[in-house]
Amino acid sequence: MHEITKDFRFDAAHTLIREIAAEGSRRIHGHSYRAQVALRGSVDPTSGMVADMGLVEQLVEGARETLDHRFLDEINDLGPATMENLASWIWRKVKPECPQLVRVTVFRDSAGESCSYWGE
Repeated sequence: MHEITKDFRFDAAHTLIREIAAEGSRRIHGHSYRAQVALRGSVDPTSGMVADMGLVEQLVEGARETLDHRFLDEINDLGPATMENLASWIWRKVKPECPQLVRVTVFRDSAGESCSYWGE
């Protein structure tokens, strides 16, 4: 069993209602995010791959385009723009075309934070 990963980056703005450090979060502000999708499976004996990384790149590019340089509050099916909701949103976008997907992680590297989602 092998696990392969593909990272992608996006910059986006949002607002967030929270209890601690609330003032700055309620105003429109932005972050640089890094997301990683992880696929797990056996190596195909013909291709030598778990999955074609070209296909994986196409799938994550669709998600990245929707998120990059956007106001995340306006993405209808995201909910509050938290790392948790971003990870599950990316999962919902990639999983239907990528059955080997086992994990999505969203990172805010500048803050040393991340959130992983393993599916429903």
